[in-house]
Amino acid sequence: MTTASSTSAPTLIGSVQRALRLLEAVGTHRDGAPAKQLAREAGLPLPTAYHLLRTLTHEGYLRRENGVFLLGAAAERLADDGALHNRRSRMTQSLGRWRDLIGAPVYCAVYREGEIELVAVADTPQAPAVEEWAAFGETGHAHAIGQCLLSQLDERAREDHLDRHPVRPLTRYSARDRPELLERLRSRERTEPVVERQEYALGTVCAAIPIAAGFTAAAVAISVPFDQSERLLPAVERLRAEVASLLRSFVFSISI
Repeated sequence: MTTASSTSAPTLIGSVQRALRLLEAVGTHRDGAPAKQLAREAGLPLPTAYHLLRTLTHEGYLRRENGVFLLGAAAERLADDGALHNRRSRMTQSLGRWRDLIGAPVYCAVYREGEIELVAVADTPQAPAVEEWAAFGETGHAHAIGQCLLSQLDERAREDHLDRHPVRPLTRYSARDRPELLERLRSRERTEPVVERQEYALGTVCAAIPIAAGFTAAAVAISVPFDQSERLLPAVERLRAEVASLLRSFVFSISI
């Protein structure tokens, strides 16, 4: 009786290999290609190619239009998911590097489909992120990230957001009502950092800067304890320089 070696070749599924070769062949033709051409390029017998093309079309990985095969929605989702993963991985690495350079937690958020969405946070046990004691997406009027995102919206979108998430003071330093908040937002330059001091959480000061993300409002921010307030402005200027450098190198991106 023989025992399989740990270095023996893996078991390969031929039909999967053949299907992948067909997908690769289709992917090289922006305007699609007929079955005979795809079979030839994939090195497959025509009957085998037909069978696999029908199966891939049924599963949504291909679609057939005017006698040619093109990549379908399922294949495109796979590509999109891969790109999203890569972009988020780069973003997470960037946030971690900025956290270490600045010595403060770094946050990234976007305004997506009418809501504030915290995308990622990089912090450490020594410099923890602010605890979300009030729903972050519903209290944008009271924290630096939310105010930064709201200031980037047009008037109609901003009013719609505040209709759904009314202004209410969270601390004695928060905006008391909508008119006060809107006056604050209008008085700010769009490209300048937004600073809030103990408006969301007592004992914490925060600053956020707007970043370019296509047509999506986005922001990165930092927070420091109130008794270290003197660190805030120098730190956010360092963050702004780092973000600008990264944007110029076309590395930083956010999926929208």
